Amino acid sequence: HLPRPRMVQFFDRVLRLRGPVIHGFGRGSKLLGCPTANIPVEPYYEVLEQLTPGVYFGWATIQGFDESPGSEVHPMVMSIGWNPYFKNSKKTIEANLLRDFQHDFYGCELRLLLCGFIRPEADFPSLEALKEAIRNDQKVASSSLSEVSDRKGDAFLVEQQDTQNGAL
Repeated sequence: HLPRPRMVQFFDRVLRLRGPVIHGFGRGSKLLGCPTANIPVEPYYEVLEQLTPGVYFGWATIQGFDESPGSEVHPMVMSIGWNPYFKNSKKTIEANLLRDFQHDFYGCELRLLLCGFIRPEADFPSLEALKEAIRNDQKVASSSLSEVSDRKGDAFLVEQQDTQNGAL
């Protein structure tokens, strides 16, 4: 097991987000070597105002994607925030599913169950420093998720019908 930084916080109550996968800035796979799936922030303005911009971890499913049946639950790490290294003017929700896929899944519904918080967002002195932090976040998420593996069965992730969005 990799040691978790002391700042990792597990949530008593999970946060549920979902939305169609939309195009982001196109940096994840190409520039960072870390493919991300973005969902719209607009439905979550109020929830996002309560969250610290930063890196979170949890579980995800993709609905309507042949390569991954909707009941297949994936570990994920995600960024919610402004991405200060890139000086974004728009807040984003970007999930990195910790699995390789052969195809993109734009337009499919992504369901995200946030189980904990890794660190606040940060600016980095170089692209390489950002990539190193992303790799570390992925490792921390992977080791932390073993402690919340029971949450993989949350009905929000696996049910085919509409389930309600939740808040902290």
